[in-house]
Amino acid sequence: MLKVATPLNDESEKPIPVKYRGTLLCHQRLDLLVEGQLVLELKAVERLDSIHVAQVLSYLRVADVRLGLLVNFNVSILKNGIRRVIL
Repeated sequence: MLKVATPLNDESEKPIPVKYRGTLLCHQRLDLLVEGQLVLELKAVERLDSIHVAQVLSYLRVADVRLGLLVNFNVSILKNGIRRVIL
């Protein structure tokens, strides 16, 4: 019997409120939130720097998600442009 894959629930440009001591400071926009459990941050840069990892860590904290992928499309082999970030 053929199994049909169900589509994943994803949200692009999802606004996440950033609060400090109960006061709303701003909203951060996640590139992509998959199934409410994975943050995807998409880049097209010369190389991934620590600031990009810090950005993903910040998104993980405010979205209350533990796993993120930082994907750089400006590479010749895509698997070389993927970085896993865990909170």
